[in-house]
Amino acid sequence: MALQITDADFQEKINSNTIVVVDFWATWCGPCRAVAPIIDELSKEYEGKALIGKVDVDDNPEVCEKYGIRNIPTILFFKNGVLADKQVGSVPKTALVAKIESLL
Repeated sequence: MALQITDADFQEKINSNTIVVVDFWATWCGPCRAVAPIIDELSKEYEGKALIGKVDVDDNPEVCEKYGIRNIPTILFFKNGVLADKQVGSVPKTALVAKIESLL
């Protein structure tokens, strides 16, 4: 299962691993619910290679403002603590895998 990330620990988490993937979502968002199982699968498949986490946009406004999250789902890809890629909207698992693989 993907790691829950908050405003309080966001910076620590993106700096804690070489590759970090963060899904910005909300419980009321239909496309977010469609992407959620994919994010959980990726967290298992990339365990030890990448940190896969989730940020609930309703509970964490600071990090959402910092990264300009206006549409969800939005998935940010960090490499060595720096934003490397971004995906807005629901996409197939293969698209997310390709982005992660390009960073490894």
